[in-house]
Amino acid sequence: MNRVRLLVLNAALGPLDYRVPDDLHVEPGSVVVAPLGPRQVLGIAWESERLPGTEVPDARLRPILDVLPVPPLRAPLRRLIEWTADYYCAAMASVARMSLSSSAALRGGGTITEYRLTGVMPSRLTPQRDAAISALDGEQGTIRELADLAGVSEAVLRGLVNAGVMEPVVVDIDRAYPPADPDHAVPTLSDLQTGVADRFVDAVKARKFAPFLLDGVTGSGKTETYFEAVSEALRMGRQVLVLLPEIALTENFLKRFESRFGVPPVVWHSSQKQSERRRAWRQVAEGGAQVVVGARSALFLPYANLGLIIVDEAHEVSFKQDDGVRYNARDVAVMRGRFEQIPVVLASATPALESLQMAEAGVYEKVDLPSRFGEASLPEIAVVDLREQVPPRGRWLAPPLVQGIEERLERGEQSLLFLNRRGYAPLTLCRNCGFRFQCPNCSAWLVEHRLSKRLACHHCGHEVPSPSQCPECGEADCLTACGPGVERIADEVAQIFPDARTAVVTSDTLSNPEKIAAFVDAAESGAIDVIVGTQLVTKGYHFPELTLVGVVDADLGLEGGDLRAAERSYQQIAQVAGRAGRASKPGEVMIQTRHPDAPVIAALAAGDRDAFYAAETDARRHAGAPPFGRWAAIIVSSEEEAEAREAAQNIGRAAPRLDDLAVFGPAPAPLSLLRGRYRYRLLINARRSAALQQTIREWLHPMEFAPGVRIGVDIDPYSFV
Repeated sequence: MNRVRLLVLNAALGPLDYRVPDDLHVEPGSVVVAPLGPRQVLGIAWESERLPGTEVPDARLRPILDVLPVPPLRAPLRRLIEWTADYYCAAMASVARMSLSSSAALRGGGTITEYRLTGVMPSRLTPQRDAAISALDGEQGTIRELADLAGVSEAVLRGLVNAGVMEPVVVDIDRAYPPADPDHAVPTLSDLQTGVADRFVDAVKARKFAPFLLDGVTGSGKTETYFEAVSEALRMGRQVLVLLPEIALTENFLKRFESRFGVPPVVWHSSQKQSERRRAWRQVAEGGAQVVVGARSALFLPYANLGLIIVDEAHEVSFKQDDGVRYNARDVAVMRGRFEQIPVVLASATPALESLQMAEAGVYEKVDLPSRFGEASLPEIAVVDLREQVPPRGRWLAPPLVQGIEERLERGEQSLLFLNRRGYAPLTLCRNCGFRFQCPNCSAWLVEHRLSKRLACHHCGHEVPSPSQCPECGEADCLTACGPGVERIADEVAQIFPDARTAVVTSDTLSNPEKIAAFVDAAESGAIDVIVGTQLVTKGYHFPELTLVGVVDADLGLEGGDLRAAERSYQQIAQVAGRAGRASKPGEVMIQTRHPDAPVIAALAAGDRDAFYAAETDARRHAGAPPFGRWAAIIVSSEEEAEAREAAQNIGRAAPRLDDLAVFGPAPAPLSLLRGRYRYRLLINARRSAALQQTIREWLHPMEFAPGVRIGVDIDPYSFV
């Protein structure tokens, strides 16, 4: 009898066996529809020997209903799903779901009706119609998608269709993408770049697993070198995946890619329209998507013929997912390369300490680009001691930084001010009674956003209008903003330099690709004098006229007890410093700090990255911290505080007593209330030799918890809140 074991896409269910009807062909990796009670569920056919389950007699097996018209998930992807679930202590079904992330793509081809403007103006122009026409210039999509984009109701757009202002267009949902040309605009590389590029090209030709750490200073041309490897993969008819840490970086990368290869790459991220995701998924699975540029979720797409993976800005913390399956895309990318037997390039100007140790151990091949391309040179770095160079009362920019901005304005050059804090101020309080605005769902203060006139929680998204009086004592004109955010720094720039054209760059102001593109165009054309931004501006951008970078508060990243705080601060400041002087004009970086002798600041000022990494390596080794030891976290949460506390205490009491493993806690999480759930944490420190994941599974598996309790396991955690 023909039977098959399914990995059902429901984490609460284990593997299930089914009968395969004679008229259906099922092979490992096939995506099928199967009955489960009165419902129908999706499943993936899996090798029985790799997916242990309960043996069921043949007579009790129900038949599979259908095999979906998509290529079976290939063996390397199935092995990746198994490894990810095992390493990160996650359910296989939860990992596999990321590979089938476009439900619309799982059904066959077809057409869809989209709409676009015709250029005709309506005889009756209401404010809503006018707003829609302005917002939808050059756009095409379904009525629902366009209504969301324009911020109007669907009825407004249907009225424009009836008036002939918009026209329907029948689109093939799964149409092919235009092919990229590897020889479209071949750049002239330096001898050093050519050597690095040739090494990557040889690795692509070899069709073997080869992990590289591309360690190049900002502006050294890392992208140009790995583009040569992309070209070779295209010539060989193979697919390429480029992972970027932020959607905000995508727009800039797309322009560079299109300039080099003649067409934009295929994009994959959460902000895409459903129709775009469907088309991209099917073309990836069928081999028609040559180069995919995306966020971490693009790593689990079912590539038909993957030949190269590139992780750009590989040190970035945003490659680590902090909910659901808590995986690190940088590390999983290396494992996918291993299963696919292809090269993987981890590119960074400030590599993670773990990556440097892997290179030192010979696991990764390290290639270096130690100098900037062409006439550009690395910027001069100066430390501004805020204890001596005190800003005027109520201001945050010290006199040397103000003078530096003034000099750039006189020369027609650009300045960038970096502060990794969104909004106007992180805390608002009442001078009269001391009341502080706190989020009702989280143990966090509400952040004032003056541009949108709102107080917002940056953890759960809760928002309220900015009040005119204290809600506690009723006093008017008594609310005080405490501390600076980027909006407050921009206000200060406007007060000191009223004629300067200033742009605030955060995830609030650049919320979609269109706004990002508009910002890049304005900066490149010289329409912006001073950029004030968060970490969004620390990487990926190249503005030739930007010659001054000011770090407003270099001490901010060292707060909060993060065990990687020093490394992350170094990376962030080094990255933003790299925006200065990327063309022929020399750059300067001013770092404002109250702790100029801190190892991070001293290393940045001296330009001595190796000394900083050596000191950080010694500290990690002494503490048994990664990469010399292992960390894991167990996060317990519930809507009832007593319930969460009791569950955490029970886990703590059941902790294994092992020589190579230490358990700390439980203790209330630093962010003890998040999205209405009370949270407790346990931290595990283990030697490299410890069977960490197996120990955690054996520890937690027999335990029972109240229905409202959630238990999360975070292997190699980056966030400790």
